[in-house]
Amino acid sequence: MEPPECPVCLQCYDGDYTVPRVLACGHTACEECLINLPKKFPNTIRCPACTVLVKFPPQGPSALPKNIDLLRLFPSSSQITLESNRNSKKSVEFVTRLWSDDFYATWKDRILPHDAVSVEGSDFALCGCLKDDSTVSLLQVALFSRDDCDSVLKYSYVQRMMSCLWGMREEERNEIDVIISVEQRGVSKVIGLWGDLKNGVLYLVGEKQLTGFLSEEFDYLTEDDTSFFAIIGMQICEALLSLHKEGIFIGCLSVSCVKFDEFGNAFVDLIELLVTGRNVYRLIAEETSSFSKPVGALEMGMFLVGLLKKGIFMSSEVLFEFLKEQDVLIKNASSKDLVSYSSDVWPVCFLLLKLVLGKRFSEELIESVNRGDRKGCDEGIEDFLLLYTDFTEKLSSRVESELGGTFIPIIKILSQCCCLDPQTRPALTDLWKCIRELVVYPRFSSMNGLSKPFSGKRKEYSLVLGELCRLVEVGSKELEEELPGMENDTEAEEGKVDIDFVGRVAEGKMKSKDMRRHQDSVTGLAVGGGFLFSSSLDKNILVWSLKDFSHVHTFKGHQDKVMALIHIEGAEPVCVSGDGGGGIFVWSTTFPLEEGLLRKWYEPKDWRYTGIHALAYSEYGHVFSGSGDNTIKAWSLQDGSLVCTMTGHKSVVSTLVVQNGVLYSGSWDGNVRLWSLSDHSLLTVLGEETPGIIRSILSLAADDQTLVAAYQNGDIQIWKDDTLMKSMQIQSSAILSVAVNGKWLFAGGWDKTVNVQEISGDEISVDCTHVGSISGSSAITSLLYWEGKLFAGFADTTIKVYYSGR
Repeated sequence: MEPPECPVCLQCYDGDYTVPRVLACGHTACEECLINLPKKFPNTIRCPACTVLVKFPPQGPSALPKNIDLLRLFPSSSQITLESNRNSKKSVEFVTRLWSDDFYATWKDRILPHDAVSVEGSDFALCGCLKDDSTVSLLQVALFSRDDCDSVLKYSYVQRMMSCLWGMREEERNEIDVIISVEQRGVSKVIGLWGDLKNGVLYLVGEKQLTGFLSEEFDYLTEDDTSFFAIIGMQICEALLSLHKEGIFIGCLSVSCVKFDEFGNAFVDLIELLVTGRNVYRLIAEETSSFSKPVGALEMGMFLVGLLKKGIFMSSEVLFEFLKEQDVLIKNASSKDLVSYSSDVWPVCFLLLKLVLGKRFSEELIESVNRGDRKGCDEGIEDFLLLYTDFTEKLSSRVESELGGTFIPIIKILSQCCCLDPQTRPALTDLWKCIRELVVYPRFSSMNGLSKPFSGKRKEYSLVLGELCRLVEVGSKELEEELPGMENDTEAEEGKVDIDFVGRVAEGKMKSKDMRRHQDSVTGLAVGGGFLFSSSLDKNILVWSLKDFSHVHTFKGHQDKVMALIHIEGAEPVCVSGDGGGGIFVWSTTFPLEEGLLRKWYEPKDWRYTGIHALAYSEYGHVFSGSGDNTIKAWSLQDGSLVCTMTGHKSVVSTLVVQNGVLYSGSWDGNVRLWSLSDHSLLTVLGEETPGIIRSILSLAADDQTLVAAYQNGDIQIWKDDTLMKSMQIQSSAILSVAVNGKWLFAGGWDKTVNVQEISGDEISVDCTHVGSISGSSAITSLLYWEGKLFAGFADTTIKVYYSGR
């Protein structure tokens, strides 16, 4: 057997250097550690073994008794029992989320507020807490349920968006992750995700630059426009090179992808790139629907003409990959279908040629393809590669014949960019350098740092060949099959089926039942002995079965309104109730239930008296009552004798909670006081750190080391280890009742809604996330969560229980 040791420094007790001292809670630590332990409040210390806040003598640990037994014995059985009970405490989950904490942390800040985007006609603008009057572009990426009227619990906006994201395929989420993360010069930023609750659509929201001018109104650029051409060409190249840094290449560009800001700088629009990819996907899907043989010159000509008419320029290898996805065979096109960074050179070259040659460029391309198709049909040519090679050769010769003067230096490289083999094309950096020399003297070219092509730092992929481009428009049949959403087959995936209370409620699988027998507002709820107990202003206490929620008994005897209720387990289980006249009644809950009282007693009255507002019970056999005379009284449960009166609050003591060996009292004066259960002395006061702000505390709830206080202005405050961690407003009016179980927090009050929050964090910081809400018929006066069931008492005399079908 090993000798006993200090729980802080792990040194064995020896009576000389490591002296064991006994704290008020019964646990022991060495004298040196007790001196050095932090003491947040005067004359108190937190036990390092059980974390209970206990009294600490001002003269130091030497005034504490020495634990002689520990010098020769192992830790006491009481400590072992306490630690065993703490470790075996069962934490009942209110909801097991489909997604992990890491998933939530990754996506929560990327979801824009539901009021962030305003829709007026066909225009979209940022509003609310974001930038006003800033137009944005939207891209549909997923569907979610528009109406959850069949659900008892209404998911919050963020939770619904998280469910929608979780229902998407991982590949789609990864693309969205990369797109939102892009913050490169020359690329329009994708701000985040926004859910249109009216139509049930999740959008990517991107910044919208001014309309691009690569349109039909610019028919031809002259030599005087060389600088203009060079600047625009360089900026387009720089934008794509920036995407290469993120591991993204495109292989496809359209005139609508290039936008301009108020200073005339060119931007590549990511949202428009995805739209272009979808247009290509849709066009190819339509054209190939009737093909049953390998594609030849005629069919490929149809694809090219369709793309050119839409102002879309696509490299050959990317086009081949699109066709492969449609199970379309292309003769002799498999050996050189290499989609890579060099695939971006082709569409940039064509876009620049359109900028130089204007409208007639597209017309001549279409005519050239059509002539090639007719020639191929006449000569029986089915090999598209021959047709494509002939097409690019004619294009190169046309470039050399059309361009001249100051454009001569880039004629050669533009011709090389049209090469069918991507491995023989020049790099995009080489194209950038050549265009730069139109405005910058060659002797200054050595100053730039583009010595080699960029390589992606992430997983490399083509944007237009990705998952998001395969999605189609909202309202079509394909959308319901392709777009992921909250109702998709998430339950079919292994490891994503564990949904309990909130999950079943949100799916409409949760049952609720009304329990109606009271004649006035419900004031308290308690569970014990297989029963639910409810108190009311009708002066009665009703007993309900927890099996079928039927009424089984009524306790009668109070002459005043019953304001508080608790149940006490033990050798003789009892229910204790307190009324507005100062009466405290003890009822036996041993089955079969009886009508008569075990005992009752009354508080002494004075001119300030307004009755009992709260009750609590300690393991020492004391019942505590919070009163309208600003005091807390401890009573003996056995005979009702007054043990002591605790004073200090400056207003009505409205709520009491016992947790971890401490009595917490909340008052209308806005403070929470902590009292020792052993000697009833004041340990410390919470809430005094905000002087001048008085918010009445109406309810307290505690679980393990977490304390939650609810206020009359709709605020809640969360303490951990008696340190304020979070203060926030979750309702617009008074919160009359609050309950906490593990990480789940429930609050209800005058707004007739049960607000469900999830508490997360650690000893450094705490976060509180709104999960959803349950609407009620009137003000919620009492809440109780017990083993997967949520009980709510209402001011309209109703008790509702929300439970699973099982």
